Amino acid sequence: MRILRNVFRRKLRVLLTIFGITIGVLALVVMGSMAEKINLLVAGGTRYYSDKVTVAAAGSSTMVSTGPLSMAKLPEIKNVPGVAEVSAGVGTLLSTESSASFGMPPMIQGNDMRGQQLESFKISYTQGRALTAADQGSVVVGADLVKKLGAKVGGQVTVRGEKFTVVGILDKTLTAPDSSVWMTLGDAQRIFVQDLPEMLRSQVNPQDVATSFVVYPTKGTDPEALAKAINLAVPGVKATGPSAFQQEIASTTKILNAILYGIALISLIVGGLSVINTMTMSVSERTREIGVRKAIGASDGQIVRQFLAEAAVIGLIGGVSGLFLGWVAATVANALGQASSLSLFLVTPRLAIGSVVFAVVLGVVSGLYPSLHAARLKPVVALRYE
Repeated sequence: MRILRNVFRRKLRVLLTIFGITIGVLALVVMGSMAEKINLLVAGGTRYYSDKVTVAAAGSSTMVSTGPLSMAKLPEIKNVPGVAEVSAGVGTLLSTESSASFGMPPMIQGNDMRGQQLESFKISYTQGRALTAADQGSVVVGADLVKKLGAKVGGQVTVRGEKFTVVGILDKTLTAPDSSVWMTLGDAQRIFVQDLPEMLRSQVNPQDVATSFVVYPTKGTDPEALAKAINLAVPGVKATGPSAFQQEIASTTKILNAILYGIALISLIVGGLSVINTMTMSVSERTREIGVRKAIGASDGQIVRQFLAEAAVIGLIGGVSGLFLGWVAATVANALGQASSLSLFLVTPRLAIGSVVFAVVLGVVSGLYPSLHAARLKPVVALRYE
């Protein structure tokens, strides 16, 4: 209680200092929660690509296909030594009106269900079951799209103007599947072809279309070596192994994380400067008190600990209030983005604890110079101070 009384001797000044820390922690939580969500998406992608090869049209990146592939490529790929199974897939936007956004856009994903027994990236269901190849006209809905589509198991949802029966709802994975609607390959092929220009649409057989192939290596086969073998053996495709995702996506997020945390840290440093100012003024105003304490036997260490404790309390109050406001801001932003299935922020326990601890450490470090200055005061000089 004595520490709190000392801290709030000059209420307005201390409140403004706490406000400075609060704003810094608020920025750290908001920016950090965005970085946490991005990192989880990247971690999910890293797990997904860790033991398989992805094949897209020549010229594509790891995540974006530049065009459709013919299903005739499937047997060619399967004949490459080291291939255990090949699964054809079609991916397209859930809505043709989707605009560019920060984060994973809602997607339609269709596949032929081959190689499911070899898939290491397992997903579970809050309700219902997984799709089978016979489930024409049925879908499984990702966790982030349940409210948007009004999905419930046994009910129907509208996808691109068509009615589909919901057979399952995915558990939240905090990765790309959360914003996807999964259907059979035939249904996805039909929807994909509808997006093609009319001149091309009449010339394309929907059953011959895929946007990518997932290749499962045989046991003991290196995915990177297999990707190179596929590129050499099959013309017109681009096969990539696990390292491609790391190079194209994961490395880019490191730069983004640095920018996000950099902005937040600048705000916190400004808050730290205000703590230095407040503690320096507090030492100046309490010079006679310090002199009295030292005259009756208080050691330099006791004086330092007293002022460091006060600085830590300022950091703690600012950290907790900043965490609360940051959590509110992230929650509100996610709620506003639910209509477009855009959830960009995730306040994790690691981020919450780290933000408060950082604020306390910042307060202590900022109070170090004023505390040492107070400890070095000579009792006689301090007692004469006016």
